Amino acid sequence: MSIKVFNPNKVFCNVKQSIRQWVKVQSANQSTWKNADEIKRKREEALLGGGEERIKEQRKKGKLTARERIGLLCDPDSFIEYDIFMEHTCTEYQMQNKKIPGDSVVTGHGLVNGRPIYLFSQDFTIFGGSLSNVHAKKICKIMNQAMLVGAPIIGLNDSGGARIQEGVDSLAGYADIFQLNVMASGVVPQISVIMGPCAGGSVYSPAITDFTFMVEDTSYLFVTGPHVVKSVTNEEVSHEELGGAHIHTTTSGVAHKSFENDVETLLQLREFLGYLPQSNRQEAPIRICEFPCDENAPLLDNIIPLETNAAYDMLDIIYTIVDERDFFELMPKYARNIVIGFGRMKGRTVGIVGNQPKVASGCLDINASIKAARFVRFCDAFNIPIITLVDVPGFLPGTNQEHNGIIRHGAKLLYAYAEATVPKLTVITRKAYGGAYNVMASKHLKGDVNYAWPSAEIAVMGAKAAVSILYRNNPNSEKYEQEYIEKFGNPFLAIARGYIDDVIQPRTTRWRLCRDLDILQTKRSKNPTKKHGNIPL
Repeated sequence: MSIKVFNPNKVFCNVKQSIRQWVKVQSANQSTWKNADEIKRKREEALLGGGEERIKEQRKKGKLTARERIGLLCDPDSFIEYDIFMEHTCTEYQMQNKKIPGDSVVTGHGLVNGRPIYLFSQDFTIFGGSLSNVHAKKICKIMNQAMLVGAPIIGLNDSGGARIQEGVDSLAGYADIFQLNVMASGVVPQISVIMGPCAGGSVYSPAITDFTFMVEDTSYLFVTGPHVVKSVTNEEVSHEELGGAHIHTTTSGVAHKSFENDVETLLQLREFLGYLPQSNRQEAPIRICEFPCDENAPLLDNIIPLETNAAYDMLDIIYTIVDERDFFELMPKYARNIVIGFGRMKGRTVGIVGNQPKVASGCLDINASIKAARFVRFCDAFNIPIITLVDVPGFLPGTNQEHNGIIRHGAKLLYAYAEATVPKLTVITRKAYGGAYNVMASKHLKGDVNYAWPSAEIAVMGAKAAVSILYRNNPNSEKYEQEYIEKFGNPFLAIARGYIDDVIQPRTTRWRLCRDLDILQTKRSKNPTKKHGNIPL
């Protein structure tokens, strides 16, 4: 049996080793505690943004802070922030001494009504929300992730533009964002909310995104500001007159809608997101519908006036056929001769396009064609069925329209409908004249279901204009108007040719469309294989 001999030197070495290990652990703990304190300090600094004084200035303008906006948009406690500690890397103009964690944008993901979104919120209290290269990298990161998982991208814009101190690095950051905007187009919904200034290169990202909303009186969009305009053209113009919400929702068509303040804007955005799918791979959410889907709506029988040239409001028809009279109209103040927006039929999202007889008799012009075409293409990209309500006397005539390209702009709407493979349902309520009949989702553009009301008039042109051509040399040409009306001022010729599926009573419109949408849920249609089409510009 071997005998272990006690070795005091070995014991002493073990004790020394244990002491060293204990000292090492304590030192590491102290370092960890020190790091934790530093992280806490930086996090608090980031959460404070540009500081209390700048936050007060922001609120004096009637604006929320970047983080307050996120808190209002997202479901409570659902926002997960990324890159809160990132800082700019600029060393020019002493910028290395002016760093704030997170730089000038808050990025991450959250839930809206329980559904995930990715978003960025620019912080005007930090360097005026100006875009640095790091700022751009933060935005690009969440855009890439949104495309990977299939979730909408929301941009809350409040920025003075490019960070001048960074020069081309800032411009490169913008280009990186634009590239991802294009890659995400048609993949996930992209929404820009202008909640402050948005100038210079930064305006092109909202222009590429699917929808742009603005806040009245506090948000501006322009390529060059009033000072540059004055120096170049000597024109005196205010921020509001140059690029305010009123201009872009009524004159330029850049913005889809404006709201009174930050709070209303974000609450409306939450509602709007409820109509949209998460991505092009998913269906829009279905809301439980307690509104009758199998009953007549007698109100529709009395909407069309007896006089063929009398105006009525197409919105009266839309509100009657959609669930719960709930319709989210887009661009209501721009190109008012056509109506676009989202509603629900039997709980499912539908895109609605309708001529508006109250404005310019519902004629199609340049602005109306562009407005409707882009909306149709969005619906097609995200698998949203399109319902088209037709009362159109033709394209608006005149040198102004012709010289400004009504031919190519009108062709955009034709192209959009012809290209669309989603379910397309059309109801001709009254007039469908000339080329405008073809353009407004006719059966010839692969319309799935095309109805006409008894009041429908499908012809090359109105009776008066037609007779003035057919009987131009006949002094009694007026007596032939009634003959023309009896022959062409009705839907019978079109239905005899199979161009209309049925003439229906107006009161039956809602339940018929609901029934057709049920059938068309399984529609599968593909266009010829190609890289992409070449839409008229």
